[in-house]
Amino acid sequence: MKPTGTRFALREVYRYSGLGCTFAAAVLLFMAGGWLLDGWLRVTPLFSIIGALIGAALGSLSIYRRLLTGSGDRKGGDRP
Repeated sequence: MKPTGTRFALREVYRYSGLGCTFAAAVLLFMAGGWLLDGWLRVTPLFSIIGALIGAALGSLSIYRRLLTGSGDRKGGDRP
C-alpha cells in the first residue's frame, strides 16, 4: 500500500528530519571528541575544529549514501 496525501508528506518530513539529525549528531560527536582531545593536550580549539570538519564530511557522506539507496523508494513498493 502506497502512502498518499498527508501520510506521504509526513513520511517525507520524518525521513528528512532524520537525515538532518544524523548530520547534526555526526558533527557534534566529532566536535566533542576534538574538544576533549584539546583539553587533554591543552591546545587551542585545533582539534575541535578538525573534529567538526571531519564530522561534517562523514555526516554528508552518510546522507549522500542514504539518499542514493532511498532513491528507488518511489519506483517500487514501500520499504520498512
